[in-house]
Amino acid sequence: MLLAADHSTLILAAQTGDPAAIARLLAVCQADARRYARRHCQASDVDDAVQESLLSVLRKVQGLKVAAAFSSWLFVMIRRECLRLERRLFRHDALDDELAERRLATRSDEALRLDLAKALESLPAHYLEVVLLRDFEEMTIAEIAARLGEATGAIKSRLHRARQLVREYLLET
Repeated sequence: MLLAADHSTLILAAQTGDPAAIARLLAVCQADARRYARRHCQASDVDDAVQESLLSVLRKVQGLKVAAAFSSWLFVMIRRECLRLERRLFRHDALDDELAERRLATRSDEALRLDLAKALESLPAHYLEVVLLRDFEEMTIAEIAARLGEATGAIKSRLHRARQLVREYLLET
């Protein structure tokens, strides 16, 4: 972003409602917002998360009490938006397993392999990691938990969510 002094001055000007300062602030923080969203959102949700977060900045910057807290405030908004988008994804009705199998069986092996690769690429890094360790490196849940320094329950949950996201991706294509 900007140097601390420039950063504070720009935020203070934006808080007064200066349209040029607001436009500059949004332009300056967009690259950092996008980079942060890439780490915390599904690839397909990055643009939406950044756009919604920057709109929130536009609407709420006047209420920010401490200019030095702007970056943290922005990242919290992005993280919340990523979580909101992820929750929205899980609200879809689950397809009947038999119907899902029939849909996937109609694809050629090559098409299915390509779709699977794309589905894996769309996963957030923390989901992709457990899928790769479990399904490609064939590690047990306990081994993954030990390697990542997390509880086995957390790994099971993350693996379940990751597989669910891959399945939904495959069924939507």
